[in-house]
Amino acid sequence: MSDNTTAASPGVTGAVIAPDQGPEPRVMVRAGGAWALLVSELTVLFRRRRTWALLLALAAVPVLIAVAVRLSSQDPTPGRGPPFLDQVTQNGLFVAVTGLIVSIPLFLPLTVGVVAGDTIAGEAALGTLRYLLVAPAGRVWLLVVKFIGAAVFCLAATVTVVTAGVLAGLALFPIGPLTLLSGDTISLAESFLRALLIAGYVTVSLLGLSAIGLFFSTLTVVPVGAMAATIVLSVVAQVLDSLPQLEWLHPWLFSHYWLDFADLLRQPVDFSSFGANALLQGGYLLVFGALAYGRFLTKDILS
Repeated sequence: MSDNTTAASPGVTGAVIAPDQGPEPRVMVRAGGAWALLVSELTVLFRRRRTWALLLALAAVPVLIAVAVRLSSQDPTPGRGPPFLDQVTQNGLFVAVTGLIVSIPLFLPLTVGVVAGDTIAGEAALGTLRYLLVAPAGRVWLLVVKFIGAAVFCLAATVTVVTAGVLAGLALFPIGPLTLLSGDTISLAESFLRALLIAGYVTVSLLGLSAIGLFFSTLTVVPVGAMAATIVLSVVAQVLDSLPQLEWLHPWLFSHYWLDFADLLRQPVDFSSFGANALLQGGYLLVFGALAYGRFLTKDILS
């Protein structure tokens, strides 16, 4: 690709236009280029058809659960199926919780792995990485922006599952005050707040995986390889977490607290698991963020 693909944009002084990416051109303004880079990243991420396809696939999970339960001739049997499935017919809000429980082991890591693995490797594969580095932000800020984009997608993914679950529950089942695991009953408004707290918990749970995906993405120019490595590692971590022989290892696995949000369904709310999860994910973020930093700063950008 020749250097004449970089040119000044008419009417914008000192603008740098990345080469054409089909429907997703990037425009970076030198003045305040660091924040322009962040806005550009989020804009491009949520303009991609792939992003919306992933979110729609996640939204389909709680909808399918709700429809299956509604069309079933028998109510779900307690103890069979995902946790809280037997509560769905009593209160439709449990569709959102059940949808998250079903999505966490595979569907959410799969979509996060796709987005995180594409962060740097995708730009390299398209030949746009060196054009992004023309912006005055530098490599460090580009890494930060890419991670923020992946983190925002984590939030969007979990909120999508919760929102689709709540809407499906509203449409197919009665919804009212929620009975918690502790036996207390909370109002409908507080129930929605608990659902958002659970979405926040799951979002935090996926940040460590996002950092791992970012690191893998700096190792290759083939985004599919980084995506596959991230997804496979999430599966391996969950398999190891299920083996009682490796109990000493479990607290160190980034997937260990993924399903431990039940404390948010008690009265009063116990944030101890939330804190332990955040601390663990922060550790993975620091380690793999540092590895990505070391790799990316010494990497020759040829595309």
